[in-house]
Amino acid sequence: MRLELWKRIRGYAPRLLSVLAVLLVLLPVREAQADAAEQDEATAAGAVHFSGWAFDTCKTPSAETMRAWLSSRYRAVGVYYAGRGRGCPHQPNLSRRWVGQVHRMGWQVLPVFVGSQAPCVGARHKRDVRIGRDPWRRGRIEGRQAVHRAKALGMRRTSPLYLDLEAYDTGNRRCADTTLAFVRAWNREVRRHGYLPGFYSSADSGVAHVERARRAGVGDMPSVIWFARWHTRPTLYGERALHPDGWQGHRRIHQYAGNVAETHGGRRLTVDRSRVDAPVARIR
Repeated sequence: MRLELWKRIRGYAPRLLSVLAVLLVLLPVREAQADAAEQDEATAAGAVHFSGWAFDTCKTPSAETMRAWLSSRYRAVGVYYAGRGRGCPHQPNLSRRWVGQVHRMGWQVLPVFVGSQAPCVGARHKRDVRIGRDPWRRGRIEGRQAVHRAKALGMRRTSPLYLDLEAYDTGNRRCADTTLAFVRAWNREVRRHGYLPGFYSSADSGVAHVERARRAGVGDMPSVIWFARWHTRPTLYGERALHPDGWQGHRRIHQYAGNVAETHGGRRLTVDRSRVDAPVARIR
């Protein structure tokens, strides 16, 4: 009986090896196809691209401060425009009028959505907004919120919306799977409404996690990546957490410094600094 079973297993071995060989060939193809589709989105007609320097700060600055900061080298600003996880949920300056004003001044806007966070998020102040038990549903809900608020502020279709996830324990498999499901659902919902899903996180945490998923051929990946690695040169294409072929073609932002006090035009802010080669909001 055992001899007969062994013969059958040996008989199937060549077929199994053939299937494995096909999978090994197809996996990089799937990865390339998915990444090419997301790149097409980011470079589609209507998408507005910016290459240069950006800053972000917790509270949206006043229009007067933005005018004063035209004396700096910055020409793009990250705006925490929505999401239940924002560190500064009260944004008295942020309105449709403000968005139009600063855009007419010559500023580009990077809309940042800080929603639910990973179950194993490291920051204590983010633990009261963890994703929960149904990441796909949560991601869809928050994706719709992100789009609705962007529209209310005058940001048009093909604008990028950047999902902000603070650093989490990617070695925790259950947490990592939940978080990735949330990100994919959020991306899918944002895409469904004609916007570009972007993703911001620590290079060694969320960004490395999403990059592994991309290389494995997982779908519903971000169109644009915004990676945080402080105390380094502002380089877009030398990041070790990202494969050189990933997120090419105006699809990267590097946040290279944080919590830096700067004064321009007599107005002082504490900001994070970024180097940008990526889509920015289309303003009505």
